[in-house]
Amino acid sequence: MALLTATPAPTEHLSSVRPARLRDRYGRPIHYLRISLIDHCNLRCVYCMPEDENHFTPKTDLLTPAEIEAIARAAVSVGFDKIRLTGGEPTLRPDLVEIVERLAHIEGVRTLAMTTNGLLLTRLAKPLKEAGLTRVNIHLDTVNPERLRQLMLYNRFERVWEGILAAEAAGLTPIKLNAVVLRGYNDEDVADLAALTLERPWHVRFIEAMPLGPQATVALERYVSNQETKAHIEARFGPLEPAFDGQLVGEARMYRIPGALGLVGFISPVSEPYCDSCNRLRLTADGKMRLCLLTDHELDFRQTLRTGGEEALRELFVRAVKAKPVGHQLRSGIYPQIRGMSQIGG
Repeated sequence: MALLTATPAPTEHLSSVRPARLRDRYGRPIHYLRISLIDHCNLRCVYCMPEDENHFTPKTDLLTPAEIEAIARAAVSVGFDKIRLTGGEPTLRPDLVEIVERLAHIEGVRTLAMTTNGLLLTRLAKPLKEAGLTRVNIHLDTVNPERLRQLMLYNRFERVWEGILAAEAAGLTPIKLNAVVLRGYNDEDVADLAALTLERPWHVRFIEAMPLGPQATVALERYVSNQETKAHIEARFGPLEPAFDGQLVGEARMYRIPGALGLVGFISPVSEPYCDSCNRLRLTADGKMRLCLLTDHELDFRQTLRTGGEEALRELFVRAVKAKPVGHQLRSGIYPQIRGMSQIGG
């Protein structure tokens, strides 16, 4: 299928002239850009980063707020309208509020969200909302404080919980909680997490562990399918009711515990790949564009930005979308090696 390359002139307002979305070689509309702000994190989740990891991208090699804005503007000019800020842990960027303000003022950005571990949200939730952030996804693998420390090293349940409530109070809603399930760590806790939706309009989403980078062995050895996770939840609450007619919402298939205010979701990249509906690209904190989370294809956007400017960036976005692979090859035993999850942004 031919690529749609129509873009407005730089001086046109995107609110009145919206560019056609780019489509890749397989006909998928690509309009979702995930931007990693930093590869550092204040936790050491066992499936993400080695406990002794202390080598991170130097601050001088991280994209500046102005560079992030320039890449985002080029993305919007070719049809992207959804942006998510990720890490590492994005709240560790001291200029995070400035970055959000810059991106929120780009006409054509429909959604500006962030994924975080929630530890710093008690002081940042309100400023981020005022700067233009739409909502947050917060990572919480279990509500059991002891197992939380075992799985998400250095984490404290009370601090995460306070951050969740602060985000809700600030209006960064709907609150979405993400949990990676690992056998022997938190697989017996999934029903307790799902129970959070009974009296709160939150989305609790369970994610299958994905093998990539230095922690791939953990994901392979501790893997739990979402079919098993769903069965654990239904053993307590009975059959879950499909939401949204059982269709994927983004990458999640959503359900409701009968009578619950919130929703339970399952993100199953290993057992039920959703590559045929993938709509995203990922920008790493050092300026590389990752074409697929679970393959090692990347293009250098920082170099193009610094040598070619906005028009060259637009052309590179077209190339990136055209080069996007059809999907990952986990079932063939092939998984990415060059970066870990914290370096990509999930």
